[in-house]
Amino acid sequence: MANLVFNQALGRVAGLAALPAANDVLVAVPLEATGLVNDATMRDYDDLASLLAGASNEQTTMGRKTLTGVTVTVDDTNDRVNVDCADITWTAATGNAVGAVVICYDPDTTSGTDADLIPLTKHDVALTPDGNNFSLTVADFYRASSTA
Repeated sequence: MANLVFNQALGRVAGLAALPAANDVLVAVPLEATGLVNDATMRDYDDLASLLAGASNEQTTMGRKTLTGVTVTVDDTNDRVNVDCADITWTAATGNAVGAVVICYDPDTTSGTDADLIPLTKHDVALTPDGNNFSLTVADFYRASSTA
């Protein structure tokens, strides 16, 4: 479950996750542990380029991962929507320590830039890569509920 939802993504995550466009995806971006800003500051970034310029360095050695098995489920019993994906695995992970993973929406994988990627959720992760595989277990990376 997310540690924070970026302000610009409130109420949008389920819609973006369910879009059937030919070249859009959700992508996990690992951030280095050193230099992460606090959540109150981070949530105000509107695109990945701004986040990386102001919040942290991307842990590029491990690299970004496209989310697979993304599902959006309306849970009428609990009055919420759940967004899930398959667990994310980095094979033979190396490089600097990771402090967070940000899930972004990429509207066009063929020609976009980091300024086009919309950060949706941030997940605190404590990982010091040591050459072994690292799997991030995902169980509903996002939930939205409504209370009347």
